[in-house]
Amino acid sequence: MAKKKTTTSATPFIDALRVGEGFVLADADTRSTPAFTGDKVQGKEALVAADDELDTLQEQLFAMSRTGDTRRRLLLVIQGMDTSGKGGIMRHVVGSVDPQGVSITAFKKPTAEERKHPFLWRIRKALPEPGIIGVFDRSHYEDVLVVRVHDLVPPQQWARRYSTINDFEKDLVDDEVTVIKVMMHISPQEQKERLAERLARPDKHWKFNPGDLDERQHWAAYQEAYQVALDRCSPAHAPWFVVPADRKWYARLAVQQLLLEHLRALDLTWPTADFDVAEQTARLEQMR
Repeated sequence: MAKKKTTTSATPFIDALRVGEGFVLADADTRSTPAFTGDKVQGKEALVAADDELDTLQEQLFAMSRTGDTRRRLLLVIQGMDTSGKGGIMRHVVGSVDPQGVSITAFKKPTAEERKHPFLWRIRKALPEPGIIGVFDRSHYEDVLVVRVHDLVPPQQWARRYSTINDFEKDLVDDEVTVIKVMMHISPQEQKERLAERLARPDKHWKFNPGDLDERQHWAAYQEAYQVALDRCSPAHAPWFVVPADRKWYARLAVQQLLLEHLRALDLTWPTADFDVAEQTARLEQMR
């Protein structure tokens, strides 16, 4: 029998995708597949094959929080340009685990109430409880991305937010929150094709937003804003991971593997019973 070809490299996804010193976003190939050598079919198979382990680890995290582990939780931050695949991550990656152990927050334009408070106010309110995987579809980084690109506040105000974000994330990590920050990196050519598909197919018209074309005109400014955020907010305890997103199947696999690798590092186990298992089994057997 022929030996099955290995489709993952020796390099963990965490290492292959982490933003390090000197990282240049413009040089990152949006169609590349770091840490994976297989094709689309193999990538989809790998995604499904890892579902059970991801589901088990998430349930262990949740179970441990109910039996004394009152701090550990995980926060997955997903950022990216329009059509970069954030929705697909919610369906194909996050959607594979038990809903009771996941909290998803999609951050939109701040409400009138939210604008009355500091920019992290609504973020703090949405943080996951112990044992929960929290997922942010967009996040506090909008306040150094959209806000910067559109001059929504004075430059000196958004410029201070990088250090505020770093302090905030350091506090999270100190409180045993595992922070995973992912930028879905799509090319302008791929985005144009995805927008064109939404316009061409009636079943996708609901996904199309004319405002996406307005934002597309600011592509260069957004890339610059992302580069600065990656430069200034990627410390060792809460680094950014840039995921090439032109291939949807790879982007989903990469985010799933990032989640898996971080969860494995938590050394999760099933909680030990706080009762006599044999005694309770005997009681049950005696019942009609």
